[in-house]
Amino acid sequence: MLRLTKKADYGLMALKYLAEHPEEASLSARDIASAYHIPPQLLAKILQLLARQGLLQSHAGMNGGYSLNCDPHDISVFEVIRIVDGPLFITSCITDAGPCDLTSSCTIKEPLARVNDSISDLLKKIRISDLVEADPAYGRSKSQVQELVTIQLGPQTQQV
Repeated sequence: MLRLTKKADYGLMALKYLAEHPEEASLSARDIASAYHIPPQLLAKILQLLARQGLLQSHAGMNGGYSLNCDPHDISVFEVIRIVDGPLFITSCITDAGPCDLTSSCTIKEPLARVNDSISDLLKKIRISDLVEADPAYGRSKSQVQELVTIQLGPQTQQV
């Protein structure tokens, strides 16, 4: 089963929280961690990584913290996952190190590569702003994100 790491989850949650609070000049890692009951030290490391990669701006000082460095419509879920976890590979056929030893005789490499590409393409279409808009606490519908996450499986459709 394809699963995001906790670090990627926390990074996405933090960006969503920042996007939900545009009126705040900056929010601390502790504020965000408290809102979601996640470990503040781990979140601080994730936020520092996202700031180094340009998605967040770090503000020093007494009222310091983090703010989005770009519009939430311009940040894809794929980009956040890639920054936090590295490249997305659903199998060990394709890795940073290159193909596996069975490449020449493998009969499932191409279908799995297409699945990997489809998942990557889907994650590139989902934006941080979509996560905010899908939150029922903000009186918004989940239909847009559900529509993006619908995967065609032959004649049937399954939502993940």
